[in-house]
Amino acid sequence: MNPVHKGELIKKWAQEAGFLQCGVAKAQQLPTEAKRLEKWLNNGYHGKMSYLENHFEKRVDPTLLVDNAKSVISLSYNYFPPETQNPHSPQIAKYAYGKDYHFVIKEKLANIIEQMQSAFGDFNYRVFVDSGPVLERAWAEKAGLGWIGKHGLLINKKQGSFFFLAEIICDLEIFADTPNIKDHCGTCNACVDACPTNAILPDKSLNATQCISYLTIELKEQVPNDLKDKLSNWAFGCDICQDVCPWNKFSTPHKEEAFIPHPDMLSLNKQEWQELSHEIFKDLFKKSAVKRAGFTKLKNTISLLK
Repeated sequence: MNPVHKGELIKKWAQEAGFLQCGVAKAQQLPTEAKRLEKWLNNGYHGKMSYLENHFEKRVDPTLLVDNAKSVISLSYNYFPPETQNPHSPQIAKYAYGKDYHFVIKEKLANIIEQMQSAFGDFNYRVFVDSGPVLERAWAEKAGLGWIGKHGLLINKKQGSFFFLAEIICDLEIFADTPNIKDHCGTCNACVDACPTNAILPDKSLNATQCISYLTIELKEQVPNDLKDKLSNWAFGCDICQDVCPWNKFSTPHKEEAFIPHPDMLSLNKQEWQELSHEIFKDLFKKSAVKRAGFTKLKNTISLLK
C-alpha cells in the first residue's frame, strides 16, 4: 500500500474514533525546538518538574524513541464541556472534569493501531498522550493541526484550543502533510493580559513557576506568598488564557461520555468545596486527573481562595 493511501486510511479511522483532526509529519530531529527547550530549561522555567530535564535528546528526536521511525501521526481530541461549574465556586480546569484523558484516548489509539496492523502488517510504534518525552505541540503544528499561540497552546481556527493532543510514532512510511497554517494571533494579547501571574513569556512559552496550573497541581510545596492572592479562584489547573482567547468562540461541546463529570461536581457551592471530605473527593474524582494533585493539595489550595 502506498504512503498516500496509508495516510488517508489512518485519517479515516481517526475520524471514526472521534478525533477532531489527524495529520502526519516526517520523523526527524527538531533543531530549532531543541535550542528553545535548552534555553527554557537553563532559565529554570520548569520549576520543580525535574523530569523535564530527562531524555533531552529523545524529546527532540523521535527516531530515538522508536527504532527507524519515519512518521509522527498527531491527533487532537475535543474536551470542551457542554456544561461548566458554578462560576462562584472554586474552579477545576475543564480538561479534568471527567475520566482521566490518558486512559480514554489511549484506548482509542489502541483501536487505531489494531486497524493499522490489520491493514499494513506488523510495524514498530509507540503511542503518547501527554506523556513521555515528546514535544507534542511542535509535532501537531508540523502535521497541520494548528499553530502555537502566544500562551504556548495549539490553536485551530475552526476548533479553538480546548483539545488534547496525542501521537503515534512509527516506522511506517506515511505521506507527510505539508500544511500552510499561519500564526493567526496577530496583535491580540488577550491571553497575556489576562494571566494574573504574568506567566506567559514573549516566546510562546510559560514560566511554569508562575503558572496557576503548576502552582495548583505540580508544585508539592506551599504556594509562594507573593502568588497566594493571584490564584483567581482556581483550585486545580487554570483555563484563563484559553477562556479569553477569541478563537475559542469556535469551540463546540464534546460528545465523549467519559468526559462528563460527576453531576455533583458542577453544582457544588463554595462552602461545599471548603468542607469537602476525603470520601466525597474519592467519589467525585475516582477516575479523574484531579487525583494527580491529591486530596490534601486540593484542600490546601481551596483554603487560599478568597
